[in-house]
Amino acid sequence: MARNIAVGVGLMEFPFDTTAGFWRWVDLCETGGIDSIWQTDRLVSRQPILECMTALAAIAGRTQRIKFGVNVVSVAMRDPVLLAKQCATIDVLSEGRLLPGFGIGSPRGPEWTAMHLDASTRGRRTDEALEIIARLWAGETLDYAGRHFTLTGCSIAPVPVQPDLPMWIGGSSDAAVRRTARYGTGWQAGPETPATVGSVIAAIKAAVAEAGRAIDEDHYGAAFAFRFGSWDDAGMAKVAASYQARTGRDAREAFAVGDAATVLSRLAEYVDAGASKFILRPAAQGDADMLAQTQRLVEEVLPQVAARWPRVRKAA
Repeated sequence: MARNIAVGVGLMEFPFDTTAGFWRWVDLCETGGIDSIWQTDRLVSRQPILECMTALAAIAGRTQRIKFGVNVVSVAMRDPVLLAKQCATIDVLSEGRLLPGFGIGSPRGPEWTAMHLDASTRGRRTDEALEIIARLWAGETLDYAGRHFTLTGCSIAPVPVQPDLPMWIGGSSDAAVRRTARYGTGWQAGPETPATVGSVIAAIKAAVAEAGRAIDEDHYGAAFAFRFGSWDDAGMAKVAASYQARTGRDAREAFAVGDAATVLSRLAEYVDAGASKFILRPAAQGDADMLAQTQRLVEEVLPQVAARWPRVRKAA
């Protein structure tokens, strides 16, 4: 089945020198043909990281075309009614450009200890929260008695502009596969390798079929960091160390560092594994570096993606 390949960009830390530099980068993404902008969720940190929902609301007001999302919001750390309301509000004000992604939160995240949260219940809390969010988006007035949440006569308005607001689920565990099959309209990988992405997609497809549901072939995503240059470039040691501390993985095995052919080769590995939607994170520091790296992605990679994987028109 033909798939449409789309390339977005993402941020973890706030790598800019100035707020003006951040907005110049957003403007470049908007005008340069980037498919989407993604912000990682992190509440507690020593390094500057934007709060994800607030950042998406600001990006919605700055742009007119580009889509945007969270890869992925840690549902177990948030109130589901507030999160449903935030998503609906951003979707309404952006005229349907929100791509919300949901996960249980990284076990390596500092929030569990700093905020005295129970990480052992994060999966069950997330499952309950996703049911609540989906039903509120559908316009229900909700009475809900769960293990972690209790609601009486709860509703939100306005509901999202998108009649079936996408619900992208993250994670590669068996529980994440079941969660995607039950609630998801798509699955978005984090640090998973192409081989792992392929096996997770196969497992999700089997679970979705067993559940009597369907997920569009285009709605499986992957993510990786890229850099036009070399590992000896200024700042790369810091970027690699930050990545390893956050994920436990060696950046040299996960990043695509080199030229446009290097980035395209990594994209092709994920495409062959079944992924169609991509979040590429510039491995860069400072306004000028972020803009230069993203400009090269726009000029050197996007045209080749369009030529190699032409978009197909699909029936409604």
